Amino acid sequence: MEYLYKISNLQEYAIKTAQEYAEMLIYTAVCFFLPMFLGHNQILVGTAVNALLILAALNVKGYKLLPIILAPSLGAFAGGLIFGPFTIYLLYLIPFIWIGNTILVFSFKYFKLKLNKNYLFTSIIGAFAKSGFLFLSAFLLYSFGIIPGVFLFAMGAMQLITAVSGGIAAYGAQAVKRKYF
Repeated sequence: MEYLYKISNLQEYAIKTAQEYAEMLIYTAVCFFLPMFLGHNQILVGTAVNALLILAALNVKGYKLLPIILAPSLGAFAGGLIFGPFTIYLLYLIPFIWIGNTILVFSFKYFKLKLNKNYLFTSIIGAFAKSGFLFLSAFLLYSFGIIPGVFLFAMGAMQLITAVSGGIAAYGAQAVKRKYF
């Protein structure tokens, strides 16, 4: 457990505590409210959320990551828009989405910040790990008749697309942030 704690406290570069809390609050609020405002556009919402998860991995430490990891699925469920009449089934997937978000965040913490691996390599590993986990989880729930098949694409290929797109967006945003902030 101590090892995970050390990994969670890595940052790409040091920022002041006030800035870190500000980023935590902004990322959490945007991750929660974005699904409500953008609704059905899963590519746009997913890309933005994954970009914010990656930015959080690079800039936010420790327990401050938790609200950012939890907020997107809670916002999607509360808004009830992304999956329309199937949103109630999202409730079964929420714990798995939290784990998937954690996988993406810790992929960046471990591969990029701890092992100093290439950003592209880290993005691809994180995207495949998150989408693979979510697809497997959705497939098992579908196989047991708990969720409808519509979630298989949403938790598989769509997660991969949005995680890779989010990685690209986060790379640009982090470069700007590093230069000006």
